[in-house]
Amino acid sequence: MSFLSHLECARCGEVHAADRVQGLCTKCGGPLLARYDLEALGKSVKKSDLAGRPTNLWRYREFLPVTNDENVITLGEGMTPLLPARRLGREIGCDDLYIKDEGLNPTGSFKARGAAVGISMCKELGIKAIAMPTAGNAGGAWASYARRAGIEAHIAMPKDAPTMAMKECLATGAHVYLVDGLISDAGRLIGAAAKHFGWFDAATLKEPYRIEGKKTMGLELAEQFDWELPDVVVYPTGGGVGLIGMMKAFAELEAIGWIGAKRPRMVSVQAAGCAPIVRAFEAGKDESEFFQNAETIAGGLRVPKALGDFLVLRYVRETNGAAVSVTDDEIRAALRLTGATEGMFVSPEGAAAIAAVAKMRRQGTIAAGERVVIYNTGTGLKYPETVDVDLPVYPVDDPEILVRSQS
Repeated sequence: MSFLSHLECARCGEVHAADRVQGLCTKCGGPLLARYDLEALGKSVKKSDLAGRPTNLWRYREFLPVTNDENVITLGEGMTPLLPARRLGREIGCDDLYIKDEGLNPTGSFKARGAAVGISMCKELGIKAIAMPTAGNAGGAWASYARRAGIEAHIAMPKDAPTMAMKECLATGAHVYLVDGLISDAGRLIGAAAKHFGWFDAATLKEPYRIEGKKTMGLELAEQFDWELPDVVVYPTGGGVGLIGMMKAFAELEAIGWIGAKRPRMVSVQAAGCAPIVRAFEAGKDESEFFQNAETIAGGLRVPKALGDFLVLRYVRETNGAAVSVTDDEIRAALRLTGATEGMFVSPEGAAAIAAVAKMRRQGTIAAGERVVIYNTGTGLKYPETVDVDLPVYPVDDPEILVRSQS
């Protein structure tokens, strides 16, 4: 069962009903957050109850909004590994480093979490068609889960989005629209079309339930560390829903007594070519400004203005965290270093987080002995263009040529 009680605007606090289709706050246009009867939830479930449950995000069923189990749409998402990265840690001077590998989710990224819960709620609320803009991975995830639910999907993305993202949407039967611009331009197209055709606009934080799927990253992190949170969490930030969701998870866990008041220092990582949140953080502002001429190899970070930027900035400051930008060259170097040390082919967004930890260690803003968790948000296999292949072809009748070439 679900303990969902209502929706609450993250800006003005206006309360909205949770038993009907909702988008943004009707009073101020802010994003809505799902709220639960946490007293009843805490009485209903104990930590020990999780032991025999399936190893996916639905193990936290009471923390999620779906009321009827028949509406749960799943491809096995969640409970991704939390991997110690000792060799990488030695290279960058971080003694207690972990990588939470979200690339092992269905559809190859953490976007599967938000899609699973978001689409499940679409089914529960009777939505027949969704529409959304995407930089790549979210479109593929929502297209996949929508098709599994029998819901029509309309996806708009920049024409230079990763080709794999386009193919994934097409392979799962979505209607795909390319735009000559950024995700913000795709958002304007989708917003107008959704209003005209009656599609549900499922853009980032324009619906309340994607964040509920993303918050399971925080629930898992707490459980995987035996309910003791790490010192630092480093998160690559485009829309920032995962960081917001994790902080929501930690607050709910504290409210039911499963963890204490300690929070990790939250670090928001962006690319230097698109760093609106970093600029706002450094300027002491509560919101970011639209980042002009955004450009980076990390497509998931190319979000010129995030709807939930004020929440990201709030949580970064509340936890004494930081907002850090890294260059594309630093991203490429971190991607190669992670593969060479840990055998992991990470996404450029995950590599950005790794590069940020290396930079913060050099600056001394992360101490060598602190427990640090990096989120790799997707598999590198979805970004084949990040590795150049220029190899010689060897004759098969001269095996000793390999010996000579290595000497």
